[in-house]
Amino acid sequence: MNCKLYGYARVSSKDQNQGRQTEALRDAGVEAESIFIDKLSGKDFERAEYLRLKAVLNKGDVLVIKSIDRLGRNYNEIISEWKTITKDFKAHIKVIDLPLLDTTQSGKDLTGTFIADIVLQILSYVAELEWDNIHQRQAEGIALAKAQGKHLGRPRITRPEGFTEVYEQWNNKDINLDSALEKLNLKRTMFFQFTRELRSERKGKQA
Repeated sequence: MNCKLYGYARVSSKDQNQGRQTEALRDAGVEAESIFIDKLSGKDFERAEYLRLKAVLNKGDVLVIKSIDRLGRNYNEIISEWKTITKDFKAHIKVIDLPLLDTTQSGKDLTGTFIADIVLQILSYVAELEWDNIHQRQAEGIALAKAQGKHLGRPRITRPEGFTEVYEQWNNKDINLDSALEKLNLKRTMFFQFTRELRSERKGKQA
């Protein structure tokens, strides 16, 4: 049976570019048709391309990834997948960014295997810890912004100067909607939002 070289790349969203990963995989000797790419979160392993890859992976084949966190961000799952591929499938894994994690080399002697296992566990732990820290910092930042009364999300568009005058012209049918939008440089949705706000303000003053 001929052993094959496979590559796996993952980006966390459809908008991210996987170019650097696929280029690194090709430089490592993986053919373009043997590279599997997923574009979604690494929170679990239910990924279509990753599952397709595992379906064709045979004993002695080599799975090449750019970095250990391409397998996922959860410590237990990374360890579990590593063991599944290397122990159950009896295939190899090569991590480009860390030559120590290359079972085609470490598997040649007991000491090399032992060192690779230790490095894997440390890096998997660090990957998950960093992922948790990122989310913790995001949560703290959001909480602080709310406490300071800062607006989160897109900046709110303020009512443009001269809106009341243009609104009156439109409301009195002196100008049509397109002319009003052009004068104020507004989109239709924002024009009607400001229209509702203005009418609400006027009702409040009359009450």
